[in-house]
Amino acid sequence: MVIKVFLASSSGSTAIKKKQQDVLGFLEALKVDYAPLDIACNEDNRMWMRENVPVEKKPTNGIPLPPQIFNEESYCGDYETFFDAKEDNAVYAFLGLPPPPGSKEAKEAYLLENGPVENGTIVNGTDDAEDEENLEAEEENIDDDTLKREVPMEECNGDEHTEEVEAEVGGETGEEAAEEKVAEEKEAVEDTEESLENTKAPVKEEEAQEEAEDEEAKGEDDQPVSEEEEAPEEEEEEEVTEEAEEEEDE
Repeated sequence: MVIKVFLASSSGSTAIKKKQQDVLGFLEALKVDYAPLDIACNEDNRMWMRENVPVEKKPTNGIPLPPQIFNEESYCGDYETFFDAKEDNAVYAFLGLPPPPGSKEAKEAYLLENGPVENGTIVNGTDDAEDEENLEAEEENIDDDTLKREVPMEECNGDEHTEEVEAEVGGETGEEAAEEKVAEEKEAVEDTEESLENTKAPVKEEEAQEEAEDEEAKGEDDQPVSEEEEAPEEEEEEEVTEEAEEEEDE
């Protein structure tokens, strides 16, 4: 079987030239035998291509553009269908050729025909190594779930469960333990207030003593001057007056 690729060697369209190169380059990479047929220089090639392209595959103007691909007399498709097959790794199926052994397309075709292989290299489209990894991951998840179920309630509830057990052992309920806790907090607050009052008491006494001393000092300053202190001042004034009169008489 020969793959026929109808091309236009003298096309002025850059897009058409690029599509033709893409098709030929990919076929050469796959080592697929093909025959390029030029429709620009050969009228027979052009007429044969137009007549054998299916009507539903022709554009609205009725003139199919290159590249067009055939397998002998069987139509394969144009560039768009070739590109889709290349993206889906189904170029051999697009060309109507059997895929080479070992290729990804061959593996997928084998799975479609025969189903998954239990003891082979392919299981449900994946390798054995991938299946083993998936099984190990599932086993780890199962172990985690088992451990979660086996954890005792004491460890799950933490300190709260421990406090409840201790209260039950001492013959006390949870409410009594809570009341005792509140009473202890009140006693701590009262002790704190008493210590603050004891600390403030010496400070108040010192302030009272300072105020008393200040009042005493003010009282001494306000006391009237005694008569004994005023008398010398009067005698001095009389002496000065007498001396002044003597001087005037002279």
